[in-house]
Amino acid sequence: MTTVTRLAVPSALDAASDALLADRAADGDVRAFEVLVRRHGPLMRVHATRILGSNDETDDVVQESFITAWRQLPTLENGAAVKSWLMRICGRKSIDRVRARRDHADITETDAAAPATLTPHHVAETQEQAEALARCLAELPDDQRRCWTLRELGEYSYTDIAEELDLPVSTVRGLLARARKTLLRELEDWR
Repeated sequence: MTTVTRLAVPSALDAASDALLADRAADGDVRAFEVLVRRHGPLMRVHATRILGSNDETDDVVQESFITAWRQLPTLENGAAVKSWLMRICGRKSIDRVRARRDHADITETDAAAPATLTPHHVAETQEQAEALARCLAELPDDQRRCWTLRELGEYSYTDIAEELDLPVSTVRGLLARARKTLLRELEDWR
């Protein structure tokens, strides 16, 4: 049995410029596109291999790049830039492959731990503290309670509290000091 080897016969397209080949390929000339594949395929393989880090997926990426290029050739405005355009397509396809390799945690399989602030013990303790504070505030004289509430909960400045309650700033300072002293003493167990 004899084996017939097919020799590549050079054509006039082999010497044509990238611009001419790209224009003809955009018009559907498969032979012009074959010349672009032979001319730029090896460089695209090297580029893909560098990005991918191995040869395992290089041929697939280059082939996908040429398929994309064939489909998008009519959108290429400058046929002379076909080489850099092909390299960009190949680079994007290679990066997409690298991204697809990353291990992604299956979030449906993972139960996130509840924050420590939402444990039943912590919630119960917080509620008890809030109730104790409410009881202590209820026992404060009205002016002290209002000053403390505006300062600590409303984040008012001393001047704003004085204007709100129609009191001198020095009186506000004194009322706040007494309210804080009482609350510290009454809530000592919670510190």
